[in-house]
Amino acid sequence: MRSRISDDITFRKLEVLLAYMEGGNLNAAARMLDISAVSVHRALHSLEEAMSCQLFSLQGRNLIPNEAAQVLADVSRDVVKLMADGIAATRSAAGYSADHLKIGSLYSLTTGTIPNVIIGIKLRKQELETELVLGSNADLLNKLKQNAIDAALMAVPDPDPDVESIPLFEDEVFFAAPAGSPYAQMKEVDLRECASEKFVCLRDGFVTFSGFQEAFRIAGFAPTIVTRVGDIFSLMNLVGAGIGYTLLPGRVRDAFGDRVQLIPLKADFHMRQTIGLSFLRVRERDPNLLALAAVCRMLKHA
Repeated sequence: MRSRISDDITFRKLEVLLAYMEGGNLNAAARMLDISAVSVHRALHSLEEAMSCQLFSLQGRNLIPNEAAQVLADVSRDVVKLMADGIAATRSAAGYSADHLKIGSLYSLTTGTIPNVIIGIKLRKQELETELVLGSNADLLNKLKQNAIDAALMAVPDPDPDVESIPLFEDEVFFAAPAGSPYAQMKEVDLRECASEKFVCLRDGFVTFSGFQEAFRIAGFAPTIVTRVGDIFSLMNLVGAGIGYTLLPGRVRDAFGDRVQLIPLKADFHMRQTIGLSFLRVRERDPNLLALAAVCRMLKHA
């Protein structure tokens, strides 16, 4: 039968022992651990009692470690290091990484929001390496739940007990037309009058496509879709080339200069997207995610 280890023998007390052996006295150990000398003495005394054998002899006011203390210290170095490595490996398996942050993002956020977020993170944590993963809202939410990404900047998903979201800003959806089109000079567009037009759109899973579907449901007709694409910039290229019209969020307004114009929709079709930072609730105390959330909140109020 495996011998049981006393509950009074803790990793913290072993760390105190190692600090004392290295520092040579109570004050040096206290400085190394940022605690009081009294706390060091109390921890060593408690450890000695838990071991049920003498670890130190008293010479004046000094504690002199004996051979038993040296043996325990040698073992403690291995034990503390092994546990620290184990904690790091466990956190890595759960998606935590001390020096790496994988951020998911919608393509449309790469023109402004994402560069500002990455700059903000670098200012706070220079040693942190960031990796950007682009995808649709559905893709990013799935990756988030699978721990394939640490957090996602995307449209705020439906309420989910496993996901925490911090709303950052709202974005209006517009009718997108190439420069010089008959719609380009209009103050607003009534989709009901566009039944004969050709349209291009994103694939399913993108929040902009969900809005696209809802708008035409309200308009009362199924649009003629000539092409579906997997990112918003390809979509804008198609609009700019005159392949078809579409609906786009205002955040991409300046991405293609004057080639693509965004015209307000009639009030019946007004839609807004809420963009935010989402991450798993179980990781809300992760230092890297706390830094990311702080950066995003600052941008929100900038």
